[in-house]
Amino acid sequence: MKDFSNRYIFIFSLVMVVSVAILLSLTAMLLQPKQEKNVEVEKKMNILSSINVASTKNDAVGLYANHIKNSYVVNTEGKHVDGVDAFTVDLRAEQKKPLANQSLPVFLAVDDKGDTLQIFPLQGKGLWGPIWGYVSLRKDMSTIAGVTFDHKGETPGLGAEINTPHFESQFLNKTIYQDGNFVSVKVVKGGANPSNPHEVDAISGGTITSKGLEAMVHDGLIKYEKYFSQNRK
Repeated sequence: MKDFSNRYIFIFSLVMVVSVAILLSLTAMLLQPKQEKNVEVEKKMNILSSINVASTKNDAVGLYANHIKNSYVVNTEGKHVDGVDAFTVDLRAEQKKPLANQSLPVFLAVDDKGDTLQIFPLQGKGLWGPIWGYVSLRKDMSTIAGVTFDHKGETPGLGAEINTPHFESQFLNKTIYQDGNFVSVKVVKGGANPSNPHEVDAISGGTITSKGLEAMVHDGLIKYEKYFSQNRK
């Protein structure tokens, strides 16, 4: 009788485990399209934010279609790479490749004022995890028209401040070139010089995240340097 009882418990447990596994797999399969759509919409919202176009989950797809006129991929030589969809490029994966083999996305946009801008995605490391963002440049390929930054796990009130209008607005009209040389934008602890077009204030109490963001902007944009020189107007 005891053996029968143990066998019954074993079979029941096995059936339950298999049933739950099947249920979880089906749930994941059913939810996957929705999750992928949410990721797509959020990415389009971020791209739009970098050209100062506010959007919601309901109107992001339409606004993206209206404002983003083209997208493509280039390499570090500034040459177009065929057969790669700029929107689906995974920058974290690209950074693991040799520099010459990396795909660098470019998004061509028109903002609400009718100005033509180009948008460049960024990926970096904060204090607690990944940080990322988008920078839009004007036709001179130096003047910043807008930025948006985000993070996975930075500390609220500290590193997480990179994703606030107060911090992001500092980048407006800053420039990444000085006398023809690429200098990027420095995130200065203790306060940037207001007259310096290449500096913004660091986040109070968020030094590591601030320096991580500074490195992300520099390392991300310098890869496009030949593209900038070939396309500035």
